[in-house]
Amino acid sequence: MTIEQYFTTVPEGARDQLESLRDIIRAAAEATDTAPLEESLKWGQPSFAPSKRMGTPIRLSWSHKSPERAEMLVHCQTTLVDAWRHRFGDLFDYDGTRAVHIDLAAHLPEEALHIMAVMALTYHKTKG
Repeated sequence: MTIEQYFTTVPEGARDQLESLRDIIRAAAEATDTAPLEESLKWGQPSFAPSKRMGTPIRLSWSHKSPERAEMLVHCQTTLVDAWRHRFGDLFDYDGTRAVHIDLAAHLPEEALHIMAVMALTYHKTKG
């Protein structure tokens, strides 16, 4: 299965938000010179890995178990989710050290999500 095929399995409203998130991640990759992204499915979820080893991959997820939200996930051993929590507070709900939940019924906070994607795509370059 490809990312495009994955998107066809998701209901339209969620698919639109996931495609918007993919556009935000792609724009962040262009802005940080980490493009082109390696796009693939990891654990059945769309994954976007920077072409240069400057950052960590970002995955997107949607589930029938929680149809009201999408998730943006990063490797759980990074400090990214803690940094996002510190910077963006209650703009999002967070899942430990691995994910941010994005309410599909709310307006997509594009600027915050762009910053989050930049932070992930340049994580290894900027953490030290």
